Amino acid sequence: MSSEAVSWPAFGEATLSNCEREQIHLAGSIQPHGALLLLREPELIIVQTSKNAAAFLGESAELIGRPLASLDADIAARLRPHLRDPLRDIARGIRCSIGAAGCFLDVLVHRPSNGGVLLELERPGPSVDPSRLLERGLQTIVAATSLRALCDETARLFKGLAQYDRVMVYRFDAAGHGEVFSEEREPKLESFLGNRYPATDIPHIARRLYERNRVRVLVDVDEQAIPLIPVRTPIGNAQLDMSLCFLRSSSPIHVQYLKNMGVRATLVISLLVNGKLWGLVACHHYAPRFVHFELRSVCELLAEAVATRIAALESFAQAQAELSVRRLEQRMIRAISREGDWRSALFDRSRALLDPVTAAGAALLFDGEVRTVGEVPATPALREIGRWLDAGEAWRTQDGLVATNALGDMAPQFAGLKATASGLLALPISTLPGEYILWVRPERVRTVTWGGNPFKQAAFSDDPLTLSPRRSFAQWHQLVEATSDPWSLADLAAARLTADTLSDVIIQFRAVRILFAEDQLLQVRNQVGASRQPVLVADSSGCILKINAAFLALLPADVAPPAVITDVLPYFKDASELQQRLTDLLEHRRAWRGEAEILGGDGTTTPLLVRADPVFTGPAQSLGFVLLCTDLTERRQAELARRRFQEGVIEQRRPMSGQLNAKADLMFRNHISTVVENAQLAALEIADRIDLAQMPEMLEAVRASVERTAEVLRYLLWHATGAERDVSFEDDNEPSH
Repeated sequence: MSSEAVSWPAFGEATLSNCEREQIHLAGSIQPHGALLLLREPELIIVQTSKNAAAFLGESAELIGRPLASLDADIAARLRPHLRDPLRDIARGIRCSIGAAGCFLDVLVHRPSNGGVLLELERPGPSVDPSRLLERGLQTIVAATSLRALCDETARLFKGLAQYDRVMVYRFDAAGHGEVFSEEREPKLESFLGNRYPATDIPHIARRLYERNRVRVLVDVDEQAIPLIPVRTPIGNAQLDMSLCFLRSSSPIHVQYLKNMGVRATLVISLLVNGKLWGLVACHHYAPRFVHFELRSVCELLAEAVATRIAALESFAQAQAELSVRRLEQRMIRAISREGDWRSALFDRSRALLDPVTAAGAALLFDGEVRTVGEVPATPALREIGRWLDAGEAWRTQDGLVATNALGDMAPQFAGLKATASGLLALPISTLPGEYILWVRPERVRTVTWGGNPFKQAAFSDDPLTLSPRRSFAQWHQLVEATSDPWSLADLAAARLTADTLSDVIIQFRAVRILFAEDQLLQVRNQVGASRQPVLVADSSGCILKINAAFLALLPADVAPPAVITDVLPYFKDASELQQRLTDLLEHRRAWRGEAEILGGDGTTTPLLVRADPVFTGPAQSLGFVLLCTDLTERRQAELARRRFQEGVIEQRRPMSGQLNAKADLMFRNHISTVVENAQLAALEIADRIDLAQMPEMLEAVRASVERTAEVLRYLLWHATGAERDVSFEDDNEPSH
């Protein structure tokens, strides 16, 4: 590790060389259309303000050091009922009256990491009907049947809702580069559709803030920011953490970036899919523009619904590929029983191995042979790729996967294969060297359109115009050669499933070889022994010929290895059921598939799927038996996650107890039903995924999205329907208002 300290430039002091680390959450200033107050608890004393706060509130006296209740407003009374809420992830919106004339303010309340309670004040906008907007928007989102259709509808929906000159659905790729995936714009504007922008346009720290603060508005790039007084908060003597601040001013670099594009105002809404920043709904306006609290809340709710629908559509696409792999597995199993080999099933249909990963060609390197389908390099080149893969421990993933759409860049010796193998996706199918399943894609020469030249070196100086990331946003066309279409996450998941399926079949196939070929016994024993799946091979009398380390690991550590199949019975929870099944296997040669629980030495149980098969050499002659176990722990966890998800989303149907009037309660139930339906559709698609390890996390992300949506919807309707004005709040030391 380097001994040099990492430089973290303060807000507004970054250059292009270190803007990735600019502390934009410590802006120390706000946009001038609102005001800010920081309160110390429990007294609710004002300890930090924006410089314009007193004028904004119509107060002539100094604010710092005064109790919040001393203001000529009912902010304190309106605030107190919310002080027991967490307020660390979602700002709470309340409306208060100010001055003798009874003017109103919208107040956004949240808790910064430094401590205290932060109030952001803004003038309310024109009244909106959130029920009508949400009903129309949610129906449009749920009805979308493809990712392209969903994003196009999203751009149209937000264009009509927010009325900005240009609305883009901006999608990030695996490298962090962005693409304008959908767009709605005024006819006079140049189209940005299809333009790509380099990852450096949005620093990592800004991406993290987009994950926390889902809606950001910049009203006018030409306005002067209002500083905070004092500079450091008296609570902790540190700069105020403004991560959740709606009013937080923007970095000068970002402001200059927008000026160079000719943009005056922006609205950006985050799209988080499975807990990760998938993209943005980016709205540009060429004149100053402000979006008030209620409309921002509607935008946030609809963006959550869009993200949930994206999760459902992407999971559906992956589930379809995984279904194809399962059908391939069934054909291989049938081929083993009919022909004694499984490889023919891979190649008897030209597209069976190609379609799940949308490849142009595939190759199986197994047992020293090479079998291919589709357009692939010559056999010597495929063998050379296998040797290269064997030597590539440094750049493999943990499960051995190698995926590239530019094989010639990764391994220049294969640059000549670009016509058939610019893209390579490879996975090992056993623990032996040189045994892989490979998929390839040909070169696709294409032109990528960037919004400005991303490779032009920036000039560094003190001139803000030169300091900006790019001064030119004219389309810049890059001819891309020697690359294929990139492999998608769905492609990778389908490839992993195919390789896992082949590994299982190979283990079973080689276990059968133990009984067929004595001369290969040692090699096959090693293969079965190295398998991560528990395997037991027995002869025709039930005596165990091979039991691998994975099977022994399921048994208590202090017991002797079993000698016959029935020796494993005492370690299973329901031994009587398993005994009957093993008796049928040994005496009647009946295969069995079923679930069982094995007892560990520490008293814990492991759920297993048990496959018990007799091995025949003829119609009535059996060589022995193979028991293959699969750990069902992940599947059980996935089932538990599904139950928790269902209980969690149903819980969100309830409004805030006692705080919604009848009108707001009805509106809440109508809208949350659509939100829950959208989430349940997404959950169904996620539950169809074969990758069980990811399912609980993905379901939890959807459940959290529903919870967040319900939270925002409750307070939006409470706020919009006047329910808050039907509630009287009492203070311990003051009369009720």
